[in-house]
Amino acid sequence: MKKWWLGKDFVKALTSFIILSIIVIAVSSYFVYNSKLIGPVFLFLGYISLFFLRFFKIDIKSIYPDIVFGATDNFVLVFAATLGATFAGVAGAIIGGIAGNTLTDGFAGLVEGHIANRMQRQKIRHNRTALSTMLGKMTGCLFGAGIGLIFLWLISLVWFSPS
Repeated sequence: MKKWWLGKDFVKALTSFIILSIIVIAVSSYFVYNSKLIGPVFLFLGYISLFFLRFFKIDIKSIYPDIVFGATDNFVLVFAATLGATFAGVAGAIIGGIAGNTLTDGFAGLVEGHIANRMQRQKIRHNRTALSTMLGKMTGCLFGAGIGLIFLWLISLVWFSPS
């Protein structure tokens, strides 16, 4: 009996996940205290994940629901964690992140399911595998975080700029 974790597709997905995770952790750790660049850095990381999609010949259209899920999830999460941190420090950021993640996972799942249903009705092929789903969600998360962080930086320029 063949185990699910022994398949070539799962090994490719796991290896890609580990490589992309190391890149994301290393790059974001390097830029963590540079608020002007952290948003664009996450957008850049999103483009790196697109490289993985191209390398494995995964059509972006086929994983669009996963990308939308990740982008929605992390875009709102950025604001929830920041709001929590603003009002209650580190504990508030953690609680804001947890509450925000719970709500955005639900909302993003709603949107993801709706898009997947529309794709089925329009006969758009989407072959979901461990590799495509993982890369789609990670790509969306990186783009969503990047855009959210850029918005926060722009808000801080307007809100906290000296008059």
